[in-house]
Parts: sequence; C-alpha cells; structure tokens
Amino acid sequence: MVNITRSSDLSLVGATGGGWVSPVGTPALASPTDQPMAPWTPLGAISDDGLTYGFDEDSQEFTPWGLTSPFRTQITKSVRTFGLTVWETGRVAVQSLQYRLDEADLEPDEDGITKFAETASPVPDRRAFWFLVVDGESFKGFYVPQGEINDRSDVSFKQDEISGYEWTITTYPDEAGNTVYHVDKIPATPAYSGS
Repeated sequence: MVNITRSSDLSLVGATGGGWVSPVGTPALASPTDQPMAPWTPLGAISDDGLTYGFDEDSQEFTPWGLTSPFRTQITKSVRTFGLTVWETGRVAVQSLQYRLDEADLEPDEDGITKFAETASPVPDRRAFWFLVVDGESFKGFYVPQGEINDRSDVSFKQDEISGYEWTITTYPDEAGNTVYHVDKIPATPAYSGS
C-alpha cells in the first residue's frame, strides 16, 4: 500500500489579510509579522473576495523540422499582478490611488469640503505596495517595489451594495530586475521518510 503524504498546516486559506501603499523606494518589511509603519499607509477593508495574485505569461515554442513537438521554449512575457476590491472609498490613500492624486490634493477645506478634478491625460502613478495574507500562524507577505493600478472597474452606487474600487495592480521590475519579493512565515516542510 502506498502512503500518501499530506500536511494540512502546509496549505493556506486566505482567512484575512491587508494591503498598504507607500512611495516608490520604501523598503520591504523584514518580517510578515511586523506592523507596517509610516510611510506605509493602510488601504483599509478589502472585500471578501480577498487578494488575487495573477500570472500572465507567454512563450514561444521552437519545433525543428522533422519533429512534432518543440525542443525548446522561450518565455517572451512574464507579468505579475495583484487584484483586490477596496471598500473604504473615503480613505485618503484609497482615493489617492483611484484618482492618481497626491494625498495632499485631497485635504478638505475649512468647511470639510474636498474638491479635485480628474484629468483627461493621466500620467504614470507608480507606488510601492505591501500585501499580507494570514491563516492562523501562517503569513505570506508580498512586497511590490514598483506597482501601478492599470485596470479599474466601474463603481456602483446602490442601496443593496457597498461601493468599492476594484483594481488590478501591475508590477514592474526594480533596479535588481525583480517585480515581487516574498516574505513568508510558514511551517517547515517535514523531512520525507516514505510515508
């Protein structure tokens, strides 16, 4: 009889988590158990759809004459994205990202009124992001040194639905050529003994 090896503590359920944003150049946290502090700013409540870590890759296959399967493949595109819906649309950091504005542009006046305009010619708005997924004592941290919201979904205002900003954040390489840094605290995989 073959023994099937399984370990439930090595699986991960995205039970909870969070997201933070900061200017490009802000270093990663040393541990996923560390509390992000300024200049990191929280994104607040995220919808129960959680966080999606996306992979978009293309490759070119090379099949030599006389063969029917490739003997080499070259990756021609490799993009990482993060998808989430933020619910605290009144949070300054969230509005700043949604409308590509500096947080200072969203300061209310003496009457508590905030005024801003959306430009017809937006410019790139790269920022650093920190995402955390928590399942009990397991933590997965994702540090994006340079990311930008490249897709925003429509925003609904309805009586039976909370408004949210649904974003897809594309990652870009830093000076070292890396797009995402992983900082995890997960249980060790036990040595395999044949069972």
